[in-house]
Amino acid sequence: MAYFVESFWGERNNGFDVLYHNMKHGHLSTKDLADFIRERATIEETYSRSMTKLAKSASNYTQLGTFAPVWDVFKTSTEKLASCHLDLVRRLQELIKEVHKYGDEQIKAYKKTKEDVSGTLEAVQNIQSITQALQKSKENYNAKCVEQERLKKEGATQREIEKAAVKSKKATDTYKLYVEKYATFKSDFEVKMTETAQKFQDIEEMHLLRMKEIIQSLSNTIKEIHLQIGEVHEEFINNMTNTTVESLIQKFAESKGTGKERPGPIEFEECNASSVAEGIKPRKRKPFGLPGIMKKEKDTESVECPDADSVNFPDVDDEGYSIKPEATQDTKENHFYSSSDSDSEDDEPRRFHVEIKPVQPNNSSQYTMPSLDELKVSIGNITLSPAISAQMNQNSSSEELTKSKLSAPINEKGNSDFLAWDPLFSTSLESSSSASLASSSSSARPTTPLSVGTIVPPPRPASRPKLSTGKLSGINEIPRPFSPPLTSNSSPPPAAPLARAESISSISSSASLSAANTPTVGVSRGPSPVSLGNQDTLPVAVALTESVNAYFKGADPTKCIVKITGDMTISFPSGIIKVFTSNPSPAVLCFRVKNTSKLEQILPNAQLVYSDQSQSDSSTKDFWMNMQAITVYLKKLSEQNPSASYYNVDVLKYQVSSNGIQSTPLNLATYWKCDAGTTDVRVDYKYNPESMNVPSMLSNVQVVVPVDGGVINMQSLPPAKWNADQMKAYWKISSISEKSENGGSGSLRAKFELSGGPSKPATLAVQFISEGSTLSGVDVELVGTGYRLSLLKKRFATGRYMADC
Repeated sequence: MAYFVESFWGERNNGFDVLYHNMKHGHLSTKDLADFIRERATIEETYSRSMTKLAKSASNYTQLGTFAPVWDVFKTSTEKLASCHLDLVRRLQELIKEVHKYGDEQIKAYKKTKEDVSGTLEAVQNIQSITQALQKSKENYNAKCVEQERLKKEGATQREIEKAAVKSKKATDTYKLYVEKYATFKSDFEVKMTETAQKFQDIEEMHLLRMKEIIQSLSNTIKEIHLQIGEVHEEFINNMTNTTVESLIQKFAESKGTGKERPGPIEFEECNASSVAEGIKPRKRKPFGLPGIMKKEKDTESVECPDADSVNFPDVDDEGYSIKPEATQDTKENHFYSSSDSDSEDDEPRRFHVEIKPVQPNNSSQYTMPSLDELKVSIGNITLSPAISAQMNQNSSSEELTKSKLSAPINEKGNSDFLAWDPLFSTSLESSSSASLASSSSSARPTTPLSVGTIVPPPRPASRPKLSTGKLSGINEIPRPFSPPLTSNSSPPPAAPLARAESISSISSSASLSAANTPTVGVSRGPSPVSLGNQDTLPVAVALTESVNAYFKGADPTKCIVKITGDMTISFPSGIIKVFTSNPSPAVLCFRVKNTSKLEQILPNAQLVYSDQSQSDSSTKDFWMNMQAITVYLKKLSEQNPSASYYNVDVLKYQVSSNGIQSTPLNLATYWKCDAGTTDVRVDYKYNPESMNVPSMLSNVQVVVPVDGGVINMQSLPPAKWNADQMKAYWKISSISEKSENGGSGSLRAKFELSGGPSKPATLAVQFISEGSTLSGVDVELVGTGYRLSLLKKRFATGRYMADC
């Protein structure tokens, strides 16, 4: 099985490049497989959470009726299914770790292989170059031979024929020499290419075997989990089979049954009038008393005495009425119903003592609390004081509301609810412990309280003039992609503090890559530029500068056109020229550009920089300097400006891939309303941190809006400057970032009074600069020895940044 050895030759000898890049593609396949398994794990985890939520919801279903026990079966089965899928997630995450470990091993193996096949790469380059030279010498040989034969046939002079013969012989010797070299290089190439092709095939075989092992582990894991899921389903089926209708009926009868004794028979009994009449005797109505609430009840009824001999009958008067005997004080004191509160005790007839257990005196230690129904009967007529009303008078003044809040205890729930309804208290109690009470719901609350933000607008900054509602209301509010929140029509959100922005023209200057007190890109933290020695590590500085060009059309984000370019500059100290000229072979300056996945194109300076075109890693690119050319170039710059301390050299340019409006650091939308006498302009802007590798502040922001039609007066918010000569309005904002008001969103508004209107909507321009970051995320590091990176400066700025309505 010799596939690679036999299949990668060809006329141009490009088989080595194909096999080398194919080896690197194996690492990409490993990363893709890890991503695939990670996505599968995410899906399984989401499914497991959903199943757990479903299992919990089974407990919330009605537990009434004969079907209630079935929900327990559903809950148990669903929890087991969720556990199975969660176990699958755990195993997949372990498998992902194995894939990453294999990917790291691949990178190490590739580096070793690159060193091993370096001889083959040299042989490939030799055979390709000798092939080209051989072809040219062959063509030259054929041409000289044809020329010699032509001269002989045309009867040229002997001198011309001899001259042509010399040239022909020289071409013949050159051609034979290249044929011999080709044979030598061909033999070396075939040997090394055969070995390398076999090595690449062995690497691919090991890679495919390892990938199959990973896939086998993945399939086995999924198979085991599915077997567990099958067992759970089988268990569910068995549980439902065992849960018969009879068992459900039995469980309901046992748990909710009311008893097994049926009512007994009742026979008809004839009425015996005499016995009934004797059996009817008056009974004492037992009063119910509540201590401290109810007075003693009167009861004039007597009770039947079980034994007539044991009872002393009272005397009767002439008319047959009984005579009330005199009651002693002890009788009153020991009587259960005696009360000092009653004013009608003297009228109560005497009660007779019976042989039944006597009623005990009212002793608090032996008193039994009455039931709830008895209490309701006793206190049914008691009127409670009215509760605190939950209704609020909308016409009440704030002072009345404040008094009502202060008069009630703040720790009572009913009163604390009022705080949530009062906008005056809402703002002051947000950070206190009562804020949690104010936010809690109450059954007496008629409506949901309004949020604080809709009741109490933020205070107007003292530095911002207040305009009338009609002055800047010419443009209607319409939905737009990044509309900043507005608290009112006449009071837009306060913007960040305004300051005079610096001129943006310094962006193009290579000497002003930093602020006034900050060292420029060429500043070295090492030796002096004029005292560098041959043995010193030579300092160099690098600057990455990017330019963003954008065109916005109205508020439609799909019509945004974006182009981002960048360049890299290396700054050399002046003393390095003496080191280069005194050393016939100075150390080669090599550097690596990292994070290049977002770059569409990289154009190095062909006169000064070399690059490895065979690199397949999309995230890094290696470059090295042509030291002879850079020495000549620096000497030329030194002759033009001998007093300079540093010399800047442009080494490469690049273009960054863009994704429409998402790649712009500051989104724009413009609106115009043009009438005969006035023109209203609004510019909405929004800071976009997602466009940057590291979110950074936009400084020195300037917005320029040209307005024609003879402007005679301008009103703007925030304040702008009007240049009558150029017929342009200028806004300057010191900085815009995530920490700015509204997260970096805002609006610029202006109303222009015209003498020769109407105006025509024009294209506005925006300028800004950002230090310390780039849009592409590109980074640079030095490779090798002999040099050190003393400073790396990053920034981006606007190129042509425009917006139309």
